[in-house]
Amino acid sequence: MKISKHYLLTALISLTYGHALAGDLTLTPWGPALDVQSLGFLPNSPERLAASERDGLLLLDAKGSELAHLKGSFTSLDSRTAGQQVLVASLDNDRQQALLVSLDPAGRRWGAPVYLPTRDFPVNGLCLYRDSVANLFLFLVGEEGKGEQWLVGNGAMLMPQPQRVRGLPLPPSAQFCQVDDGAQQLLVNEKNVGWWAYPAHPEADVTRMPVAIIDNARQEAGAMALVPGGVIALDPKAAQLHLYQQQGERWVAQGSLPLPGLKEPENLALQPTANGLQVLLRDDGNSRLYQGEINWQAKPVPLAPVLPEVAAIRQSEPVGRQGDAADDPAIWIHPEHPSKSRVLGTNKKQGLLAYDLDGKLLQELAVGRLNNVDVRSSFKLGQQTVDLAVASNRDHNSLSLFSIDRSSGELRVAGEIATPLKAIYGICLFQPASGEIYAIANDKDGTFLQYRLSAPDGRVQGELVRQFKVDSQPEGCVADDQRQRLFIGEEDVGVWAVDARSDQPAQLTSVIKVGAQLQADVEGLALYQSAKRDYLVISSQGNDSYLVLDAEPPFASHGAFRVGLNALAGIDGASETDGLEVTAINLGGPWSQGMLVVQDGRKRMPEQTQNFKFVPWDQVTKALKLP
Repeated sequence: MKISKHYLLTALISLTYGHALAGDLTLTPWGPALDVQSLGFLPNSPERLAASERDGLLLLDAKGSELAHLKGSFTSLDSRTAGQQVLVASLDNDRQQALLVSLDPAGRRWGAPVYLPTRDFPVNGLCLYRDSVANLFLFLVGEEGKGEQWLVGNGAMLMPQPQRVRGLPLPPSAQFCQVDDGAQQLLVNEKNVGWWAYPAHPEADVTRMPVAIIDNARQEAGAMALVPGGVIALDPKAAQLHLYQQQGERWVAQGSLPLPGLKEPENLALQPTANGLQVLLRDDGNSRLYQGEINWQAKPVPLAPVLPEVAAIRQSEPVGRQGDAADDPAIWIHPEHPSKSRVLGTNKKQGLLAYDLDGKLLQELAVGRLNNVDVRSSFKLGQQTVDLAVASNRDHNSLSLFSIDRSSGELRVAGEIATPLKAIYGICLFQPASGEIYAIANDKDGTFLQYRLSAPDGRVQGELVRQFKVDSQPEGCVADDQRQRLFIGEEDVGVWAVDARSDQPAQLTSVIKVGAQLQADVEGLALYQSAKRDYLVISSQGNDSYLVLDAEPPFASHGAFRVGLNALAGIDGASETDGLEVTAINLGGPWSQGMLVVQDGRKRMPEQTQNFKFVPWDQVTKALKLP
């Protein structure tokens, strides 16, 4: 059927969204003189955007008349508002590069483009994503399943040099993508298979959920457009629009709309109106554009609460082993010059690492697979007084001890203490007012052993003084020396408190259970202790967050936060955190209110081996409005 500019296409739509809704969709030819490949609505405006291989990037009025253009040859299109500006992403066909460019709609002026570096794969499509703290990212969808995420802006500003955040595997025949900023989901098509949803946050694990799977050869997965409460996906082969809504852990088909008369509908753009949705379509069969309106309203899907974010201002050099290597940090405080303090970190494929407060690696002690580490001051090593670091050694199921020179901060191997544990895991130290130091180590089977450490003749030794057990795998623990209280984490259960004194019964008291706030695995535990207040900080690994509780009963919660990306410093966020440490000591400069150190299980921007992130504690105070 030949479609003239006067031909009207009418279809009945019945979209079930909790209840059936019906209305007429009338498509009429639009912009007959336009030769464009990609379409979009200007956010919150009747004006439109278009990418043309012949005419460049176009700002158009509601009738399709040109208001402003950027010369060149372009395909693919996405945009986000940024104050009075609009930030537009597209593909420059001549240069074979993705670009970002600002648009002043009021002044009808395009800015100077910012280009991503040329990629080593053909880019089929792109889409923008703005996170909860106004970082702007660009996803590239390439051939053979190659995908990338780039940091391209912050707030209303484009970065002069975009930074690659991560690569991610995508379907091999993907061409279109869209990001739901609120839900932090990247939606991607797979031409002959269906549509997929991926986590969009740069610290998220690479997982995917099927939105819809094609079940016959007469269907095809094409472009998508987000709507309040779901996504409308275009099936170009069957000439249909499909509405999908996420319900819990799955997506549900809510209805379909046929597009009779369109031969090869290829592009799709939607914009909410007072009465429903305005639609723009391109028919690749005749290269013409059509517009219409769906009389439909939908209730937005409730979103998960957004946790506040803080940002690291320093990070350690990456560890020297691939895979899951970095694990647990500790902070050694220089007794006279706090700015010369050091951050210790375990590499469970190598040994113990020591960094300065800027993250520069100062020492490596390759003594084996160390898992957790803790420090205490004033240990008598023969006739010397040193500070002490103790780590759990998984190679030997032992305690590895290190002396720390109180003037230089230099670490030396001090010795090893054997344990009967079969799979040693976590460790922490306890030092009561009397001054002796105890090491509390645990096994994956739940066993805890408490040792009194000494070295009267310069040789370290440990006396087993107490043993107790929890029902399942523990790891993280931390001792409150002042209150003689030990906090221990049972990974799938929660956090317990127990008397730290060796001559007292190990009666467990629940601090917090795994649930909505604390999501398994329960990992690192640390204490922030100041003159004002003491807090227990917990790594909630299941949702990449950190929970802050009062360190005294009833252990009231002050909420959780995440460590997000620092765009200005070029430091990625933290996720999959194992161990953490915190101090309230004034270490100088940005650390005047103390420092939080967290292990980062997914190093991005660039993608490297794991490392540790350094966060000023005052950011946590502000984010959670701590008293």
